[in-house]
Amino acid sequence: MIILGIDPGIAIIGYGVIKYEKSKHKVLDYGVITTPAGMSTPDRLKMAYEGIGLLIDKYKPDAVAIEELFFNKNVKTAITVGQARGVLILAVVNSGIDLYEYTPLQVKQGVVGYGRADKKQVQEMVKMLLNLKEIPKPDDAADALAIAISHIHSSNFKDMFKMK
Repeated sequence: MIILGIDPGIAIIGYGVIKYEKSKHKVLDYGVITTPAGMSTPDRLKMAYEGIGLLIDKYKPDAVAIEELFFNKNVKTAITVGQARGVLILAVVNSGIDLYEYTPLQVKQGVVGYGRADKKQVQEMVKMLLNLKEIPKPDDAADALAIAISHIHSSNFKDMFKMK
C-alpha cells in the first residue's frame, strides 16, 4: 500500500509518501510544496491544488492522510491555512482516493504511542521507523511522514483491507 501524508499550510505544504509492505515502511518521497508570500491567495491555492495533484498522479497512493487544523491564535492565518486545506482535500477527493483526517494528538499517538509527545520525540520516531540516517527536513516534511505513519498504525488502515 502507498500512503500520501499531507501537512497542510499556505506557504509550506509538507508531503510524505510511504510504501507499507510486509510490515515494513519504505519512504518513496518527501518534501514540501511552497507558495511565494507575494503571490495572491487564489494563485497560491491553485499551486497547492496542482502540486498535490502532481504527487497523486506520480505515486498513485491507495490512501491520503491529512492533518486536521488546530485553532491558531492568528485568525487570518487560520483562515488561509483552512482554505489551503480545503483545496488539498478537493484535489484528493477529485482523484477518487480515500481520504483520512487525523488530529495532531492522533498523529502523536500513532507515531510515538503518546498523544502529548513533543515534536522532537515524533521526529526521532519518524527517523527510526523509516530507517533514515537523519530527521527529515524541513519540519513540514517530517510532519507529513508522521501523518502517513499514523495512518498506517491506525484502525482506518486495517479497515482498508476489509473493504477490498
